[in-house]
Formats: sequence, structure tokens, C-alpha cells
Amino acid sequence: MTKGLFDGFDPVSSKQWKQKIQFDLKGADYNDTLLWKTNEDIAVKPFYHPDHFKSTPPVSNTKATSWKICQTIYVSDALKSNLKAIDVLERGAETIKFIIPSNAISIKNLISNINTDETRLIFDLQFLSNDYTENLLKLVPSCIISTDIIGHLGKTGNWHNTLANDFKYLEFSITQTSSITVNASLYQNAGANMIQQLAYALAHANEYLNKLDSNINSIQEIVFNLSVGTNYFFEIAKLRALRMLWNTLASEYQIQTDCLIIAYPTKRNKTLYDYNTNMLRTTTECMSAILGGANIICNLPYDAIYHKDNEFGERIARNQLLILKHESYFDKINNPADGAYYIESITSQLAEKALILFKNIEASGGLLKQLKAGTIQRKIKESNAREQKQFDNGEEVLLGTNVFPNTKDKMQKELELYPFVKTNTRKTLIEPIIEKRLAEHLEQNRLKNEN
Repeated sequence: MTKGLFDGFDPVSSKQWKQKIQFDLKGADYNDTLLWKTNEDIAVKPFYHPDHFKSTPPVSNTKATSWKICQTIYVSDALKSNLKAIDVLERGAETIKFIIPSNAISIKNLISNINTDETRLIFDLQFLSNDYTENLLKLVPSCIISTDIIGHLGKTGNWHNTLANDFKYLEFSITQTSSITVNASLYQNAGANMIQQLAYALAHANEYLNKLDSNINSIQEIVFNLSVGTNYFFEIAKLRALRMLWNTLASEYQIQTDCLIIAYPTKRNKTLYDYNTNMLRTTTECMSAILGGANIICNLPYDAIYHKDNEFGERIARNQLLILKHESYFDKINNPADGAYYIESITSQLAEKALILFKNIEASGGLLKQLKAGTIQRKIKESNAREQKQFDNGEEVLLGTNVFPNTKDKMQKELELYPFVKTNTRKTLIEPIIEKRLAEHLEQNRLKNEN
């Protein structure tokens, strides 16, 4: 029998490793020197060992080989958007997400000459219409209709129409599509920490399951839209934890569903100055999404916060994913994060803490009740303020912005879009959840002081 490579070495326990590390620290405190805590109150250790697990973590069911490159297209003209979609599909995109602002958009013109059997299309409808949805599904039966009425409420502060009418449309949509969508990106981009993102996403989904009780067995797929930040290993763990949490919730309702995760790089850490560093940020964020098991990845162009849609920025964003897939071979290994003790430990802790918060939300009446009371908004604001303070103090680093800025960099004449939070006074049912970038205040001051 052939001996293993390490059979000649005695096993080393975690206790022995820690003793060795403490010896090498020459009197410095192990906890103060080598442990650090995240905003999720998770202590990160200097090493992880199988001793830290009661049993070997199970093999996950994520399949890295199945992730698709997505291109997002805002549709103001169906014919122009159709030509753009055909072009980007020829250039490497595998999935198209169409953002449809009104029912005046012709789906027939939009999908002309696109093989909808081979290309899965996502339609993000910004309105509710039974007739439009029905016609869309006749033309593209296997598409994803991304309509999240609670997400719309959270973002705008209002329902599309009323709670009753919005849910009536959702019930109709589920009978047609057998799927529901949860836009959890909103929570991350507004400043929620990872525990909050996971718990709110689960509570968000649970509101649908509660309210759609009579149609619950019709649900065959849930679509989570997630934003991914730059805490590389934690973001991998976040996606894995979400699948675990959803499987737990679905089993309670005794439903069998596919969990589809569509991942986007976060907007929170994107910067106006030294904007090329945004490419580095989105690259690592997309890598985390792939390793975490995202099914579809829509990259964010490096200039998206201040430029209108443009061919160059979109081509670079698409090419980043093409390089990861075809040159870095990020589509060759299934379950790539399995067995990494660090990732397994973070995944478990994120899931456990998020489940506790989820249960607290449900015990307090659920997500909608807490949104109405302003509790969710307040908690996100508190998390945002904590991270903002870390950025302002230089603890959270954005290279080229709050550390090593290029003072000669001028951006006033480059702005095609307003890159900051817009204020629009209007009456709302609830306080909206506002997305905000960390660098906004600093960038506004720099713009004022440009010569």
C-alpha cells in the first residue's frame, strides 16, 4: 500500500500550533496581537484547524462551472437595445438583463434575432402589468422576470400601487413564472453589514412565503440579487451562507426550490477620483462571487458612477469576466471553497448570527412591520455610520481616495452623471433605504476645491 506524503509526520493539534505561536510572540498577547474583529463581531483567528470543527463540513452543491457572464442594458429604445444585446452576446456575454422602464417597450422588437432558447434573459420590470407580463412570457417562456415589490417599497418608500394590488400582481406573476425575486443588493449598498444583509434577505423572502401561502407550492425558483464587497473571503462565505439559510427556510415550508444568485459588485466602495482602481475592486468582487457560488454575475463598469453607459467601460467590465472564465479558469472547479477551514468557519458563523437576527425580526412582526416602524432603516444607518467613521479615520482604506490620493486628479469636467445621493422631497409610506458611497463627502469637497 502506497504511503501518503505526510504519513511520516506526527499530527499537530490546534493547541500545539497556538503554543508555538505564543512562544514566537515573545510575551506579546496572542488575542491583542493576532485576533481582529469585523463589523459583524466575528473574531478572525491567525490560523484555522480541523480541531475547530465538531465534524467535517459537508460538501456544498455550488457549481462554479455553471456561472454566466451577464450584461445589463437599460432599455429606452427597443430596437437600439436589441442591436446592443446582439453585439454584446457576440462579444462574450451569456446572459442579458434588460431594465424595462415602461410598458411602452416592445418585447418583440427587443428580442428580435436573439436565440432565447440558448440565452437566458432577465427582465427587470419597473412597473406592474398582468397583460405585459403575460405577453412577455408568451414570447420568452424561460426568462426571469425580476419584480420585487418589497424591494421597490424599501428603495422608494412606496408601493407601486397599494400593498393589496402589488401582492395581487405578485400572485399572478408566480402562477406564470413559478419564481420570486429578492433584491438584497439594496441593503449592502446602503451600508448594512453582512449579518444584516443575510437576515434581511431571508426575512424579505419570508414575507413572500407568508403572504403567498395559497400559491407557495407554485414556487420553484427564488432569485436573490446580491451586492458583493471587497472583504474577499467573507464575501465568498456570505454567498454560501445565504444558500444554507434559504435551504433551512424552504425546508420549514416543505418546498423544493432552486436558489439562483445574481451577483453585482458593490457601489459603496467605488470612487470618482483615481477611478481605474475601481477595476481592481470589481475584479476581486467578481472572484468572490464566483467562488461563493453565484449563478450569474453582472459586472459594474469602472466609470459607472459618473459616466453614462458607454461601449468602452462596458467592454472592459465584460472582459474582466471573460478573463476570469477563460484565462484564469474560474469555470473549471466545482465547489472551490469547500474544505478551506477559514471559509467554512466564517460561513458557519455568518449563517448562525444571521439566523438569530432573522428570528428576532420575525418575533417582532416581520420585515414589513419593521420597515414601517423604521427599525430596519435605523439599523442600516447605524451600520453605515460605523463604516463611514472607519473610512473617515483611514481604518477602511480606498486607495487613491482616502490614502495616497493624486492631488492633481481633476474630475469636474468628466461628470456626465451626478455621482452623489440625490434628495427629492416627496411623501412616502415609509422612510426609503438610501444607497450611499463611502467617498461621497470627501469627493464633494475635492470637487469644490478644484482649480
